Amino acid sequence: MNALSEIILIRDVSWLPSVLAILVITGCAAVGPNYVPPEMSVSAIWHTQLEGGLAAEEIDPHTLASWWTTLNDPGLYSLIERAVAGNLDLKKAQARVRESRARRGIAKAGMFPTLDIAGSDTWTRSSKDTGTGKTSQLYVASFDSGWELDIFGGVRRSVEASEADLRAIREDLHDVLVSLLAEVALNYVEVRTFQSRLDEAEASLEAQNETYQLTLWRYQAGLSDELATQQARYNLESTRSQIPTLRMGLDEAMNRIAVLLGEQPGKVHGELEKREPIPVTPLKAAVGVPADLLRRRPDIRRAERELAAQTARVGVATADLYPRFTLSGSIGLEALSLNNLLSNLSSSDSWTLSGGPRISWAVFDAGAIRQNIEVQSALQEQALIQYEAAILGALEDVENALVSYAEEQHRRDDLHEATQAAQKAVELAQNKYQAGLADFSNVLDAQRSLLSFQDQMTQSNGTVTSNLIRLYKALGGGWTSMAADENK
Repeated sequence: MNALSEIILIRDVSWLPSVLAILVITGCAAVGPNYVPPEMSVSAIWHTQLEGGLAAEEIDPHTLASWWTTLNDPGLYSLIERAVAGNLDLKKAQARVRESRARRGIAKAGMFPTLDIAGSDTWTRSSKDTGTGKTSQLYVASFDSGWELDIFGGVRRSVEASEADLRAIREDLHDVLVSLLAEVALNYVEVRTFQSRLDEAEASLEAQNETYQLTLWRYQAGLSDELATQQARYNLESTRSQIPTLRMGLDEAMNRIAVLLGEQPGKVHGELEKREPIPVTPLKAAVGVPADLLRRRPDIRRAERELAAQTARVGVATADLYPRFTLSGSIGLEALSLNNLLSNLSSSDSWTLSGGPRISWAVFDAGAIRQNIEVQSALQEQALIQYEAAILGALEDVENALVSYAEEQHRRDDLHEATQAAQKAVELAQNKYQAGLADFSNVLDAQRSLLSFQDQMTQSNGTVTSNLIRLYKALGGGWTSMAADENK
């Protein structure tokens, strides 16, 4: 048996029963409210009448997880994958998850004892008037430990809050992912819409140029006056003036896609410059029921976890009302020289030992603790309201998306009929003008109407697809296919 063991055995251990009693009651319930997920009542069906291929059927998880595949556009698939790999907002959200995970580790560390190793070399010189006037040195090496016993659960509530915070940050990452995928797809559809509008404008420009050449020939041949020629010309130039605006919008949409991919503007122009049609929506889309949103939408899930974290913080504040119990101990060596310190490791003469329980209690603080409890309780109430607001906002998003998707299809169908009628009107007006049976203004009106209807119908085609994307976003689609590991 070495000297250190002898020192430990001969120490007074009369305080051990008290400490053991404290350890027994550390298993008691933590103070403060226990979190119970709020029960929110939502409608069993959507208020909006489902039309345009929408059905209140259960959504296939795989379809919702990769909803962009329903548009059957490989170019979009590639952009989605690159956005997930390179988007800066997503990388920032992932870094916040790592930060929150580390903060959880800090909170958990409070449940365990601490151990410090210390060493010092101190010299002192006494005054000749009061002492010997000599200089002396003291060498000290020690191991110090401490452990705050979490009797009333303040540390446990802190860990509970940090765990809920981590889950909330993860849901925030999922929410960023949902928005990112939708933004990439929306801008991609915008690119294809601008390209289709350019096709229509350029085709109209060519037809109007033929009309202008015809009127110019008739004027030069003395078959008509100059008025018809100038009318045809301003109609032609008016259409030509729209093309730069469309090209500008196309470039802006491409630049936005590049930034969403974490690349410099202009990087995707080469691969997107070939004009492709607007992606076509599927004939049928399942939308589930309102209750599905509570378990699927990341913003609702985040708000619920933030409520859980704030509930735990009420317990952290409440624990300050109660005393704190701490166990501490120190084992060390003291010697007047470094040689003695090293040579006396096996001797009890140089060893020091201290330890015991400690209690501290804030008896008077002018009500600060209770006011802090009130603060945390008020924040808990705000978190509950925020959770309820998130649910209402999600329901509003879906209802609006359902209406927009269905009604825009009706508008597209009407524009299709109007475009066909306008095309027929242009042919009739041109034939009558050439036969001298109608004024040239009829041709101008018919051509302007045709271009307007064609442009509106092209935009409507893009809007229908965009509204389906917004619907999938409102339903919380996309994040489950690429979510972080929930068990980490």
